[in-house]
Amino acid sequence: MTTADSMRPRTQPTPHPTSSQRAATRTTPRFKSRRDWLSNEPGAWAIVLMPTLSALFVCGPTLALCWVAVAWACCYCVQFSAARWFKSRFRTRYAAPTLTYLGALAAIGAPFVVLHPGVLRWAPLYIVLTAGSMLGAWMRREHSLWANACAVLASSAMPLVMQPYGAHATYAMQLAGDTLPSVHNWFPAGTFAQPALTLSLAYAAMLGGSVLFVKTMIRERGNRAYLAASWIWHIAICAVGFVVSPWLGVAGALLLLRAIGLPLIARVRRVPAKYTGITECVASTLCFVLITCAAI
Repeated sequence: MTTADSMRPRTQPTPHPTSSQRAATRTTPRFKSRRDWLSNEPGAWAIVLMPTLSALFVCGPTLALCWVAVAWACCYCVQFSAARWFKSRFRTRYAAPTLTYLGALAAIGAPFVVLHPGVLRWAPLYIVLTAGSMLGAWMRREHSLWANACAVLASSAMPLVMQPYGAHATYAMQLAGDTLPSVHNWFPAGTFAQPALTLSLAYAAMLGGSVLFVKTMIRERGNRAYLAASWIWHIAICAVGFVVSPWLGVAGALLLLRAIGLPLIARVRRVPAKYTGITECVASTLCFVLITCAAI
């Protein structure tokens, strides 16, 4: 060893963390990412908003109708954050988004209920659907058919909820929307009137088919029972669609084509999940236009 080497300070070895330090690192709360505040399923926004946007166009936009649409978007924010909270067994990181969105919903929704108490006639339905969604999250089966059905029904019923507050509502519809429901007359005349009924039924059929189709391409790929159920569902909505309206018939035919064609392609070559998502996005956008035109 040279003199220069002997005078150079020796590099101290990097100390390894002790087990107690590693445990403390694991238990330190991590930085709350913005991902905790946003839905990680972009396709869910389409399910949530398409029936509502159609209702805005068809029922005639008003301040009250836009108010309901904003409240409904806030409801979805509460739903996906609360579902994560339930799924995680109430971990602290999901409490802030859930409680914040819940507070925003209360601030937006409470004044509307005071001014339009008739909206409460839909409360029992949405309480049941919300309970089903939270149960699915708690059991970690949020992608099961029954949990998906809760989301589809909740979204598809929105045109019926919104119709009394649109510019084209009749006096009977407005009365139903502004008066408290009674036990003997919970759903008065005009509650299930056109065009909202057409929108709700069409979206329930379309979104239900979307759930089956996506399952045949991803989670239940190769499952013949799901594939058969998807094909039967789409054949039925195509046939019924042409009976009701040419617009709905074309929408049903478009959905049937993608429900049959893409799974057959997937049998001979791999179809990445992103291509399934792109196909569904395009089909949903076209069906949004067709369903809206059918109800106008």
